[in-house]
Amino acid sequence: MYKLFVFILVSFSVYAQDNSIQKFSLQDALDHALFHNNEAQNSKSDVRLAELQKWQTTSTGLSQISANISYNNWIQQQISLIPAEFFGGNVGDFAEVAFGTKQTMNGTLTLSQKVFDGSYLVGLQAAKVYLEISKNAQEKTYTELRKAVTNAYGNVLLTEENIKILQANILVIEKNIADLQKVYENGMTEEENIEQLQLTRSGLISMRNYNLILKDLAYDMFNLTVGLNINTPVMLTDTLENLVTTSSLKTPEISENSAENTIDFKIALNDLRSKELLLKLEKSKALPTINAFINGTYSGNSDRFDFLERSQKWFGASLFGVNISIPIFSALGRSASTQKAKINLERSERNLKNLEQQIEVQIKSAQNDLEFAKQDLKNKKQGLDLAKRIEQKNQIKFFEGLASSFELSQAQTQLYTAQQQYIQAMLYVLNKHIALDILLNPNPIN
Repeated sequence: MYKLFVFILVSFSVYAQDNSIQKFSLQDALDHALFHNNEAQNSKSDVRLAELQKWQTTSTGLSQISANISYNNWIQQQISLIPAEFFGGNVGDFAEVAFGTKQTMNGTLTLSQKVFDGSYLVGLQAAKVYLEISKNAQEKTYTELRKAVTNAYGNVLLTEENIKILQANILVIEKNIADLQKVYENGMTEEENIEQLQLTRSGLISMRNYNLILKDLAYDMFNLTVGLNINTPVMLTDTLENLVTTSSLKTPEISENSAENTIDFKIALNDLRSKELLLKLEKSKALPTINAFINGTYSGNSDRFDFLERSQKWFGASLFGVNISIPIFSALGRSASTQKAKINLERSERNLKNLEQQIEVQIKSAQNDLEFAKQDLKNKKQGLDLAKRIEQKNQIKFFEGLASSFELSQAQTQLYTAQQQYIQAMLYVLNKHIALDILLNPNPIN
């Protein structure tokens, strides 16, 4: 009964630990980063701010209602001098008179409406462009994040694969040492041959320990990139080989509009639109502005504070008005501002055309890099297979006394180098694939 209890307890503990580990495929990591990475969250906030700015700009052209209540209490009323003859007094004398009551209260309600304002119309268009620019910035953040997540994911897989390969090589070397030790004990080989293998093993152990340190750093960077606490235990479910195979099946397609679909082109295009609006804004400053308003006012007067009583009399008044402001002469200031805006617009037009050509070259370069990476991976695979065969042959020759320990060491070094180059070539293919894919498909949500 006790053993059964212990077994259940241990099983539950292992199960709980396994559940605490978060598992990620590369796609899972990308999706998680889009919603939890700090930069991704900031870009979403920027888009929301742009949406609010757009509405704030729109609201300035809509009807505005304001209310005003004022209360006045004369501590000492103002005295006016009136000719005394108006009251039957002597000519040339003045009578001191205080007009009105000691206390007054006024309430005014005003409705104002912008009738025409050229700068407002341009401002509405600018708010839309500003929103698009914010969305472009968010998309740019997402593309950079996709690169960072893929690189972080690949670096973890690279270190894991390095450790696995190094550990397997260490086991092979240790077996060779054990076998050679028996041969030495029988007096059929020299001690130097054992020492040569021990030296190789020492180098492998040192590389493995170094990669174990890199592994912890790689996991920390991965967690930071996808928006997790760096101490969160994670497990990556994809392998380099699977990712490379999948990417080979999904080669991005290049079309005539590929350059125009890139995020950098969209950003430059919106910059051009913003320069067009700045030119319109400068031109609109020469147009008149028209504003209208209507208000209603109620006033109460009393020598004591009885404005809240029903007996208080209130006197109403209302007013409607239109204000037209016409710019006439600005000492050529508006003309200079318009010319500056026009020059900036022409510069943006040239920059956009030049950028389009640069992007086309960039796409071709990324495509060539991917093709080279695939070909290089193929060559590295052939080199690895060849290095394996050479190492195996030298092992057989060495134990048969037909090859020296130096020759075996050289063959082993070639194998280790080929193994490293092969897994690095796989990561290179993955990174080049994502670089081209981001250029041609910048929006990760689609």
